[in-house]
Amino acid sequence: MDYPCVLHCNFHSSSSTIASNSNSRCLQTNAPFKFLRHKISIRLPQRKYLRHIRKASVKMTVSAVSSIETREKESKNENNEERQSKNSGGNKVNLKLRLAHQVEFGEHVAILGSAKEFGSWRNKVMMDWTENGWVCTMELSNKEEPVEYKFVIVGNDKERLTWENGDNRILKFPENGSFNVVCKWDRTNEQVELLPWDQEEVEAEKSGNGAVVSAALEEGVKKSAFVGQWQGKDASFVRSNDRTNEEKNINWDTSGLEGISLKLVEGDRSARNWWRKLEVVRELVAENIENENRLEALTYSAVYLKWINTGQIPCSEDGGHHRPNKHAEISRLIFREIERISSRKDTSLQEILVIRKIHPCLPSFKAEFTAPVPLTRIRDIAHRNDIPHDLKQEIKHTIQNKLHRCAGPEDLISTEAMLARITKNPGEYNEAFVEQFKIFHRELKDFFNAGSLEEQLESIRDSLDQSSAPLSQFLESKKVLDNMDGSGNISDLMKVIQSLNNLRQDIAKGLQSGLRNDAPDAAIAMRQKWRLSEVGLEDYAFVLLSRFLNALEAMGGAHWLVENVVQKNVSSWNDALGALVIGINQLGLSGWKPEECRAIGNEILAWKERGLLDAEGGENSARIWGLRLKATLDRARRLTEEYSEALLNIFPEKVQILGKALGIPENTVRTFTEAEIRAGVIFQVSKLCTVLLKAVRNVLGSQGWDILVPGDASGTLVQVESIVPGSIPSSVTGPIILVVNRADGDEEVTAAGANIAGVILMQELPHLSHLGVRARQEKVVFVTCEDEEKVADIKTLYGKFVRLEASSGGVSLAETSAKSNNGNIPLENQSNTSSPKSTSSVTVKNSDENQVVVSTEGVILLENVDTRISGAKAAACGRLASLAAASDKVNNEQGVPASFKVPNGAVLPFGSMETALEQNGSTETYTSLIQTIETAEIDGELDKLCNELQKLISSLSPPNKAIESLSKIFPEKNTRLIVRSSANVEDLAGMSAAGLYDSIPNVSLSNPIVFKQAVARVWASLYTRRAVLSRRAAGVAQSEAVMAVLVQEMLSPEFSFVLHTLSPTDKNKNLVESEIAPGLGETLASGTRGTPWRLSSGKFDGAVQTLAFANFSEEMVVRGGGPADGEVVRLTVDYSKKALTVDSVFRQQLGQRLGAVGFFLEQKFGCAQDVEGCLVGEDVFIVQTRPQPE
Repeated sequence: MDYPCVLHCNFHSSSSTIASNSNSRCLQTNAPFKFLRHKISIRLPQRKYLRHIRKASVKMTVSAVSSIETREKESKNENNEERQSKNSGGNKVNLKLRLAHQVEFGEHVAILGSAKEFGSWRNKVMMDWTENGWVCTMELSNKEEPVEYKFVIVGNDKERLTWENGDNRILKFPENGSFNVVCKWDRTNEQVELLPWDQEEVEAEKSGNGAVVSAALEEGVKKSAFVGQWQGKDASFVRSNDRTNEEKNINWDTSGLEGISLKLVEGDRSARNWWRKLEVVRELVAENIENENRLEALTYSAVYLKWINTGQIPCSEDGGHHRPNKHAEISRLIFREIERISSRKDTSLQEILVIRKIHPCLPSFKAEFTAPVPLTRIRDIAHRNDIPHDLKQEIKHTIQNKLHRCAGPEDLISTEAMLARITKNPGEYNEAFVEQFKIFHRELKDFFNAGSLEEQLESIRDSLDQSSAPLSQFLESKKVLDNMDGSGNISDLMKVIQSLNNLRQDIAKGLQSGLRNDAPDAAIAMRQKWRLSEVGLEDYAFVLLSRFLNALEAMGGAHWLVENVVQKNVSSWNDALGALVIGINQLGLSGWKPEECRAIGNEILAWKERGLLDAEGGENSARIWGLRLKATLDRARRLTEEYSEALLNIFPEKVQILGKALGIPENTVRTFTEAEIRAGVIFQVSKLCTVLLKAVRNVLGSQGWDILVPGDASGTLVQVESIVPGSIPSSVTGPIILVVNRADGDEEVTAAGANIAGVILMQELPHLSHLGVRARQEKVVFVTCEDEEKVADIKTLYGKFVRLEASSGGVSLAETSAKSNNGNIPLENQSNTSSPKSTSSVTVKNSDENQVVVSTEGVILLENVDTRISGAKAAACGRLASLAAASDKVNNEQGVPASFKVPNGAVLPFGSMETALEQNGSTETYTSLIQTIETAEIDGELDKLCNELQKLISSLSPPNKAIESLSKIFPEKNTRLIVRSSANVEDLAGMSAAGLYDSIPNVSLSNPIVFKQAVARVWASLYTRRAVLSRRAAGVAQSEAVMAVLVQEMLSPEFSFVLHTLSPTDKNKNLVESEIAPGLGETLASGTRGTPWRLSSGKFDGAVQTLAFANFSEEMVVRGGGPADGEVVRLTVDYSKKALTVDSVFRQQLGQRLGAVGFFLEQKFGCAQDVEGCLVGEDVFIVQTRPQPE
């Protein structure tokens, strides 16, 4: 097996000037080389080369992450930096490098350079992400020679690198000192200035007002998380009431604002101080709690409050006088409202996510802070006689008076700066004074809810209803881990991670009951402490999972995991899988799809306990273990992607609007959402999924590609969000290869553009879904890609002319010449053609057999229908009904029965809709619309005409006589039925139209109104935009399309399936390939995100091979006791309880049974078949068969 290794290039330059590109040399080849912005790698076949890809042993510092415990860790590291600066001798240089550059989500930045500390051009030195750029701190020995270096973007796999353009950067150092260096991407020729670390610090003057103290705390005082994230003005000490803390000059820009955003910005304009800003938020939330703008109000409030708490939006005095109890009372009102929203049944997952961002930004409203005169200790401190007069005046006017007149977040900044000052030199001030000030500092932190995690947890200890053992266990294990100073192993980490999970579950359980309307103030205040403790534990889980990932990487990461599987030691995966289970559980405890999180966790625990079995139904046990685990890991990754997508849909636009209106720095606005993602547990869970998936794919030999339609195609690579008409830029001509972000399974490929030669879909998709079937019929090469590394490579080819090759040997995508390649070459024609595919029309009235006959009968029994009066689908169902009896007597060569059943049914034939139009007096209008729609412009009137046609037809109703006839066919009044389409333009050999028209499940004749509406909806689906464009692409006139309605008994299956009796990927005629989904078949056919069970069954030898395990998140079912309203119920699936996943014998038997049925139908219909059916109990039901597109 090949292992990736990155080829690094080392540049030498003995001169003091920057080396030019012409004399740069790659050591391995000694050939001229330029660093360009693309990825360069070679693959080396020997594992030993992997040893050269390691992190350099360089001292680094995390600079900023929005996590409580991480920010506390930052403070400790920054203090260490200061000590380095003060203690560095004559032969040491301390360097803090910052790169002001943003990268794609999931990518990182590293440094490579000539010095050992820079990796010696071999080992990349990873930088840490902050909201202000990428940062790395290192200590270097004195350098006589200049250091050459460059920045590189590191892909998700941490191996493929994208170098910045230009020459090598060069740094020359003095003999000693501590310096900041700020660089910009690609600007390698700019002069770099060495800035002293303490350049921005201004020493406090010994007299006069306005002495400025930097927010960077002095050595010896641990910076709180609150202060660590402060980006506002530094503290300013004054000795009189002449304030220097003037309001920042803000230019409120309300242009283009309306609604909630306008109200918030205008409210901020008139709200100078903190309590008034909190009141703006309270009004915003309260006014929108019962309407559709609730999420918008919550989102703007969360962003606004965060910028206030970080100092980006300053608070200042307005001449009023309100003690902190005013702020506490408003905070309590806000807290009550958002807690009630959290407990409502109609609250969305997105609203839950946003509310969690608001909680840490609210002050405390404990009894001591709602008292008439809160925080009085500072008054006593300011009037002590054992401290210098000037210091007394500064405390009085900077902290005491300000806090009691108009408290704001800046007061904690000032207090912490003062604490740093009076503790800088031990013994300088009276010990009792210092102790009292420390107590006040803790009280003020408590007011701002800025205490450490330990302090938050201790505050709820006495309120725990049950034993506080989980709390004690967590704090003790955390203390042990902290004392290890980073030396703890994975086992030590897992103890803390598990204890955190246990504690957070207990706290979350206590919060489930919601907030009572009559809850006393003390109970509400304690609930806030519980909520903040729970949020704080989530933040600390981020830290622990980050450390776990680092420890796993140190052991060898994915490569180490793979080697253990080779040695049949899958127990080595247990810690990683256990950490993933806990990480996913943290997401569920945060309110993000808790049932889905629970199901994924159950599956991983089941696979962990199951391990590597000796036998899996005759299949390779390691392969089955890998496929089963991969399905769940893909599901877990999908969960993280959906979480990230939710945040990306919620925040960016509103952050941009609010940031522009309030004058927030552009970098803060640009990085807001990324900071929320990167600083959350979701980020670490996603990274852990990536490591485990990389290892599993390696075990399976998977390349991350999946082929739905094989072949070769060439064209310009164009990225679109979805496959819809109008999505392709008009500037692109000639054949194209589409890169599609997402699909829902209802798309028609060529309807979006006749020049589409190939599709690369960035999500998993069932092979036999409607979209897959259509692409196969249209002979469009179609692949999916799930590997993050390959996705990154694809992005580098956007806009270029490429060749896509997909075959059983794999998938390749490479830039090519537009002259030598043109269009699509289907797999079956590769040997004799190189021309683009052509689109031929489908004739629907070319023979007596296909001639449409309008029936005068209201309802026709299923066994009496034929293609002319009811369409190919209904006719095939009629023939299936007659074949079902014969199948009872048929076994294949291995003795496996081919028996199946067909649900009872009847048909409303062609002409039924037209009769209803005539009875309704709408025939003339209908005819006019049909004539107009034939030539309607796609970008103009088409949508309007389609909507008018659907509205007209949806108002129709089948005659009562037809309902009466159906009641005789289905005598049980409460029988559940499904109403299905059967048009003359579907299920044809040249036009399957799979999934193009509607089917309405779960209706009953006992509710005739709902039933008639379902029939009308099926008729109306003949004129959806998608259906009209599909017929245009096939050359079928709109006037020729007619619709019959197939009514069948509704089944409640455990599994549904689609069979192809000819392998769609390699055209193997000896195999029947099946895709199986839990519940109703709509999950499988519609293109729902996820994969089905995929089985391959030999027609002649009965051999069954498992190709994939299912991981759809939900199954659709019909509950017998529920209403017959045309709707289905969606249930979360736990595959650890599904026999098809856990029982290899059942899987083999079902595969053989489906293979026998598929082969039987292929023989009876005379060609390869696309079959749909389901399993009810032990009975196989077939509901549809059509010619399989080849």
